[in-house]
Amino acid sequence: MVRFLFTFLLLLGVFFGLQLTPWGQDYFVTPWTTGLAHFCAQLVAFFDESAVANGKILRNTVNGFAVSIEAGCNGVEATLVLLAGVLAFPSTFKQKLWGLGVGFLAVQGVNVIRIISLFYIGQWNKTAFDWAHLYIWQALIMIDVLVVFLIWLNRVIKSSKLEDDAGGDAGAPPSTPGGTGSPSAQPA
Repeated sequence: MVRFLFTFLLLLGVFFGLQLTPWGQDYFVTPWTTGLAHFCAQLVAFFDESAVANGKILRNTVNGFAVSIEAGCNGVEATLVLLAGVLAFPSTFKQKLWGLGVGFLAVQGVNVIRIISLFYIGQWNKTAFDWAHLYIWQALIMIDVLVVFLIWLNRVIKSSKLEDDAGGDAGAPPSTPGGTGSPSAQPA
């Protein structure tokens, strides 16, 4: 557990540090955030043609309301927390890959719902927007990360138990009433 926590915190520091560098911002965070805004605008366009994206801003062309997707709102930090947790926990490469793939989709899926809901809540009521943005969705995104990590962790642990049960002591001699495990040590 100590090793996991140390590795987790170390990875968090490295990942958060890298994403804050000019290189991380220019080549990862900014393009990701811009793409996220455009993806949200395209989803909204299925039922509302007044939504457009300009850079990291999702805007309504009719009433002018806009949301700017900033750091902490683009899902990058939440994804990095999940990434650090999955990589820090002892598991197979395949298990890590599954956790990262499914986890990324789950975190970003909830984040897209978050952005679109805030886009409409803000058009309806500024106070409700502030409350939903600052309190509800901040907590829900991190709860999403925790739930995804715990589901993944449960699968990893169950998989390990199945492997232990299937191949644990298959080559060991059967236990005897004397408890020594040796067939020649039968009680007289």
